[in-house]
Amino acid sequence: MGRGRVELKRIENKINRQVTFSKRRNGLLKKAYELSVLCDAEVGLIIFSSRDKLYEFGSVGVMKTLERYQRCCFNPQDNNNERETQSWYQEVSKLKAKFESLQRTQRHLLGEDLGPLSVKELHNLEKQLEGALTQARQRKTQILVEQMEELRRKERELGDINKHLRIKVSHEMTTVFYTYI
Repeated sequence: MGRGRVELKRIENKINRQVTFSKRRNGLLKKAYELSVLCDAEVGLIIFSSRDKLYEFGSVGVMKTLERYQRCCFNPQDNNNERETQSWYQEVSKLKAKFESLQRTQRHLLGEDLGPLSVKELHNLEKQLEGALTQARQRKTQILVEQMEELRRKERELGDINKHLRIKVSHEMTTVFYTYI
């Protein structure tokens, strides 16, 4: 007896979502393998998880399948505009993936969305944060030392100016004193 129809919507529970992803990913990889063996088909499958992990299957190798796909899609009859458009599309896709990865990393660095991370990933994140904190403290100390040196230099300059003014006032007072005598 089969299960009922599953409503297709995002699974909100992170653990259930990860379990479902793992099971369905394995099922999909198995189906791709079976299709390639049973039908003698060249099959390529690429999966990126939400954690940016890559899973792939290629009956003759993913790169060979991608090269064949590109040869098929970009035959010499195509005009340059279509190739350029496809190239830009691929570039946009890569940049979008990179942007999403950077956003995820930023959220992790801010202490958000840490649930799906493993202990090893959390340990690496902790090391990154400790390194960044050390660098920030070193830079702050360097700036404070530079400010102190600048203030000491200004203090010496003001001390010199004060000394010259005292000498000048003393000299003028002496001149005024002798003038009245």
